Amino acid sequence: MKLIATPWQTVGPFFHIGCTQLDRANLTAHDKSAITIEGRILDGDGKPVPDAMIEIWQANAAGRYPTEEEVESFRGYGRVATDAEGRFRFRTIKPGRVPFADSRQQAPHLAASILMRGLLKRLVTRMYFPDEPANAEDPVLSLIDSNRKGTLIAKPVGAGHLSWDVVLQGNGETVFFDL
Repeated sequence: MKLIATPWQTVGPFFHIGCTQLDRANLTAHDKSAITIEGRILDGDGKPVPDAMIEIWQANAAGRYPTEEEVESFRGYGRVATDAEGRFRFRTIKPGRVPFADSRQQAPHLAASILMRGLLKRLVTRMYFPDEPANAEDPVLSLIDSNRKGTLIAKPVGAGHLSWDVVLQGNGETVFFDL
C-alpha cells in the first residue's frame, strides 16, 4: 500500500462572507483633524488582492491608547476588507508618539495586520506618516534598510489624505515584522 499526500486547504475564503459586519473603517467620531488613509493590497505580480482584510491599531493624538470610556470619540482600532480592486480606506487621526520598550519615543504610526486566504499567519507591518521629523529617530524604523523604509511611509495625495499600498512580495515588498 502506498500513501499519497492529499492536497491541503487553507481556511476561507470567508473574509467578505463572515467578517464584513465587523468592518470599522471610521475610527473617529467627529474629529475635525481626521485624515483619510487609503491604499491597496497587491500580490507579488502587482495584482490586487480582492479578499483580504487589514486591521489597524493606533494611539490617540496624545500618544495614549484609548480606554473604554474614550472609545466613543476615538476607537484606536479599525478593520476593513479589501474590495474587488484590493482597495481599503480608513478615516482616523494622526496618532501621537508612544514610548518604546527602552523609554525612547516612537514616531507616530499605525500598526497593521493583513489577513487573507492562503495565509495561515497574519502579516504584521506599520504605516508611518510622511514628512514626520520623528521618523528619523524612531527605534523600529531605524532598524530597516534605508532602501526599504519607503514601503512603510504613506504618501500625501491631498489635504488630509494619505495613500499607502501594501505589497505582499516581490519588487517593492512591504517590510513585515516577525512577532
